[in-house]
Amino acid sequence: MNDTALPLAPPSMQHARLRDGATYGALGMPLAFVALPLYVVLPNHYASEYGVPLAWLGAVLLCARLFDAFADPLIGRWSDRLFARSAHSAWRVIAIAAVVLALGFRGLFFPPVTGNAALLIWCATLLAIAYLSYSIVTVTHQAWGARLGGDEAQRARIVAWREGLALVGVLLASVLPSVAGLDVSTLTFALLLLASVACLARAPQPLREKTAANEGSVPTRPFTTPAFRSLLAIYLVNGIASAVPATLVLFFIRDKLDAPAYEPVFLASYFAAGALAIPLWVRAVVRFGLARCWLAGMLLAIGVFAWAGLLGPGDIAAYTAVCVLSGVALGADLTLPGALLAGLIQRAGHAGHAEGAYFGWWNFATKLNLALAAGVALPALQWFGYAPGSRGGPALAALTIAYCVVPCLLKAIAVALLYTLWIRSPEGQA
Repeated sequence: MNDTALPLAPPSMQHARLRDGATYGALGMPLAFVALPLYVVLPNHYASEYGVPLAWLGAVLLCARLFDAFADPLIGRWSDRLFARSAHSAWRVIAIAAVVLALGFRGLFFPPVTGNAALLIWCATLLAIAYLSYSIVTVTHQAWGARLGGDEAQRARIVAWREGLALVGVLLASVLPSVAGLDVSTLTFALLLLASVACLARAPQPLREKTAANEGSVPTRPFTTPAFRSLLAIYLVNGIASAVPATLVLFFIRDKLDAPAYEPVFLASYFAAGALAIPLWVRAVVRFGLARCWLAGMLLAIGVFAWAGLLGPGDIAAYTAVCVLSGVALGADLTLPGALLAGLIQRAGHAGHAEGAYFGWWNFATKLNLALAAGVALPALQWFGYAPGSRGGPALAALTIAYCVVPCLLKAIAVALLYTLWIRSPEGQA
């Protein structure tokens, strides 16, 4: 990368070549690849393979994710300072953090210790390392994309490249561990991560403003924008609604549906549908706008999870349909909120010097959602008598309520917030 080659203004993505979108979005693939095992596979892995109690495991996951969440705003502040120097400074930090992430990720799934106490300590330590490096890469990469600028449709396309390739990564992660094992999966992740970091060095360069260093150094700047507070509240509630079933999906498949052999099919259909739906959501944005399309995605998710609550053992085809439809809703959740945030930053006059601060808090909300999902849902299930492998009526009823009913209620609240605080509010108009 050459600092002297940096443009003075963000390049238009409307007529960008295929290579430009792919080189920027490629990093989304390994970041999503690692997210699925960390947030979905890891709890089940430690509970099923090593017998770690759910309550203690939930506490460790909660603490590790809270630590990670509170670090994100500081990472965002640091990211803005890096971009104020040059895109090369930001890229170099991404590269270093990526190496640390690859090592921490592999260590998590192959602990060299035994016994619940030692396993929990190992898990907590490696999670802190993996989460912190993951956050550095993620926040800086998202800020990079937001600095590319553009109108509403262009912002949606920028996010679509990142999140579309992310879903390819998740699709790979949903199948590879079952087919090739965790050993091959962790090595594959490391190779993908390093290759995508190399691609980012050739991606379109973000905006650099030499006068922005002091402005971007204020981590609380986003909260001076009322529209950001509204959007963050919507994102928080909707994110918790999505994080709870993500944490519990393997338990639901194995114990409620009694279909562990179909896990790759279910996960693959879910993420494949999400990836294929992203271009459709981007097209819909041109006609209906970002906010209304996101609202439609939420309503679709409510209907799908209500249906899932009625399913039981043997409902393989029906749950596959649930996975496909909820995957379509996932495409909206992944693409549209980030594009709304990028537009909000532009309208607030903070483009080019505060993207890192905004995305730091944005990722704080994401991590908080996941922390609450693991730290509350897993201990609550154990308290109501559920344990991995349970087949009793009360235990499965508790699992169904947590996996299906609670997300529907939370999504309904998010729908109300999006409509009242954003769609009907002047602050939310693009």
